[in-house]
Amino acid sequence: MIAGKVLFFGYALAIPILFHPAWKVFLFYAFTAVIIAVVLSVVFQLAHCVQEANFPSSPPPGGRLASAWGVHQVQTTVDFAQGNRILSWYLGGLNFQIEHHLFPRICHVHYPVIAPIVRNVCADFDIRYAAHETLADALKSHFRWIRRLGRS
Repeated sequence: MIAGKVLFFGYALAIPILFHPAWKVFLFYAFTAVIIAVVLSVVFQLAHCVQEANFPSSPPPGGRLASAWGVHQVQTTVDFAQGNRILSWYLGGLNFQIEHHLFPRICHVHYPVIAPIVRNVCADFDIRYAAHETLADALKSHFRWIRRLGRS
């Protein structure tokens, strides 16, 4: 882990400082980190904090969830903009959150092929599979959910 951190900061900060002023390197690094943080937080909000996501109660200590692991993953997660190839590329497939949760070791480029299969299996077993058609639909659902929380 330490070697990985040294390697990362070496190529992210130390090498660029050899060619550019340190203040510019640190400013660019900070700007990039902020952009990444905002994008990831929005993606996770749109996949988990929307009206269609289920929020089951926590089991008592030592207890078990009411549903199986895979069912829980599908019910608590929502995909969005599955047909948007540019967004899928930019997000590294994280708009396919259901598939990402079910198959974390499969490369994201396969998620568009896997998603219809998962949807059909869910239909066969009467498990709700939720996906917003567009990014805008997911944003609207998120804001409706936030509004509902504010009124509770």
